[in-house]
Amino acid sequence: MTNTAPTGFTNAELTAAFATFEETVAQAAQTRDWDPWVEQYSSDVVYVEHAAGTMRGREEVRSWIWKTMTTFPGSYMTSFPSRWSVADEATGRVICELDNPMRDPGDGTIVSATNISIVTYAGDGQWSRQEDVYNPLRFVSATVKWCRKAAELGTLTDEAAAWMQQYGGGRP
Repeated sequence: MTNTAPTGFTNAELTAAFATFEETVAQAAQTRDWDPWVEQYSSDVVYVEHAAGTMRGREEVRSWIWKTMTTFPGSYMTSFPSRWSVADEATGRVICELDNPMRDPGDGTIVSATNISIVTYAGDGQWSRQEDVYNPLRFVSATVKWCRKAAELGTLTDEAAAWMQQYGGGRP
């Protein structure tokens, strides 16, 4: 049974907090500094990432996001805009679909995959839980597509080629 007791957060508060969350994500994607993004979570955050597992606490999340976003393919993702979002006052959650586009391989092609994220608001601009729901194979497929396009254009980096060799079934 899920808790449907009112959280005390209004739709306006959840929407405003999520707008700040999105601004911080956009800034992190631009600057590649993930610490401000991590600081939006409570110190005891529970972050469920289906491919990486469940992280408990801000420092576990910090370690994971820095590793993820500084290595291929995360390091080639340029932004994480929400396609849509819904605030749920009863649970204090915002549910959204996030886009994860990769950088241009050289001809304007956009390669992307999406995920559903469920974030639970803790108040005071902090989030106590996030769960990212997606099919990891879609992300692998998108990354393989990006690698193949980059190889075709002569822009495939050594890092991307090594990923392709390990996870993408060999050569692009």
